[in-house]
Amino acid sequence: MEVKAQGLADGKLVRLTLDGDLSAFDQLVGRYQRQVTGAAYRLLDNMDDAMEVAQDAFLKAFDKLASLSEPDRFGSWILRIVSNLALNRRRARALRRVSSLDALMDEDGEKAELNQPDPKAVSPEDTAVGLDVGELMREAIEELPDMQRQALMMFSVEQMPQKEVAEALHCSVEAVKWHVFTARKKLKERLKPFL
Repeated sequence: MEVKAQGLADGKLVRLTLDGDLSAFDQLVGRYQRQVTGAAYRLLDNMDDAMEVAQDAFLKAFDKLASLSEPDRFGSWILRIVSNLALNRRRARALRRVSSLDALMDEDGEKAELNQPDPKAVSPEDTAVGLDVGELMREAIEELPDMQRQALMMFSVEQMPQKEVAEALHCSVEAVKWHVFTARKKLKERLKPFL
């Protein structure tokens, strides 16, 4: 049986998929692909990684679809999956930045002193030219704690209702409000000298 109606609710599409209708899942993917990829991009700031994470999220959702207790909440569920996968990718990426063991030893096999620049330090060139406020904003958002960054991006950028953000992040609406408020306050403090 193949689904023909495009306007079916998420819950109905989930049930049809579980009954073996793969075209129903295709509709769910089509319905949420842009939002999922956008959320992943905002968390990773890399389109290739975002597309991979989005694909992984849909594969994981398909694999675990039977465990979804409330099929009508597929949208917030898939956003929670993509958020978790994106955060895992960010952590893995941060671990890869750690210097190799070779960099810790000199030619004689003795412990060498690392002389690496601080990646967050402003270079003289940036100071002379003037930093782009958009780049400063991106860096400031990157430095926010995960929950604050996710709540801010979902609510302020994705313009998701607070209730959906709360469902996606497994927290209360009040917690979402607090995370967004705190994130905005931190961004304002960090960017105050440049605005």
